[in-house]
Amino acid sequence: MKDIFADLNLRFDHAALHPEVDKRAIRKLCAQAREWRFCSVAVNPSWVRTAAEELHGSGVKVLSVAGFPLSASRTDVKVFEAVKGVSDGAREIDMVANVGWLVSDRFSEVEAEIDEVRRNLPYNVVLKVIIEAGKLNREQQVLATKCVVNGGAQFVKTCTGFFGGATVEQVRTLHEASGGEIEVKASGGIRTLEQCRHLLEAGATRLGSSSSVEIMQELEQTGA
Repeated sequence: MKDIFADLNLRFDHAALHPEVDKRAIRKLCAQAREWRFCSVAVNPSWVRTAAEELHGSGVKVLSVAGFPLSASRTDVKVFEAVKGVSDGAREIDMVANVGWLVSDRFSEVEAEIDEVRRNLPYNVVLKVIIEAGKLNREQQVLATKCVVNGGAQFVKTCTGFFGGATVEQVRTLHEASGGEIEVKASGGIRTLEQCRHLLEAGATRLGSSSSVEIMQELEQTGA
């Protein structure tokens, strides 16, 4: 148990992505991320500057989103959101692949969109691609992961969390499909230490959660 949870805090993208999030919530999110030394805070584009100011010098990164959560923005809009997020202080971008294209097996277009976003970002900015795995069958999940690999992103991510949560089966499928070329982020409905254990064992290397603090407190209580 100790090994799987080593540096668990550094696995977390500590998230506040619901529409009702306000400045007070962003400041609280950032304070928590500082205290627990999370990998990043995940915020919507309008809050990137605030989060970057709050976290300046802390070592905690700011993560912004593109095409979130519905996925159906134009590609040039996703590019703009991603590029603007970086200029505002984000060091990671989680973009949502076009789910309508994925369920229609239009994988070449999905790959081209990912590539377009990636080519417009600095090389040292991490790009994760959300495929909304719960909307896809297993074959589509595999092919979507191949699009993420070929598009040049660094992570494939299970889902936004707005339409269901991550499952162990999804993570295992994405991990196997990635062939070790990219990493897997599990996100959506992650609220307990036991869930984290199963998702990490299945191949996830990053976890997106709004319950990161509670999970870390649970870990402390176990003495692990």
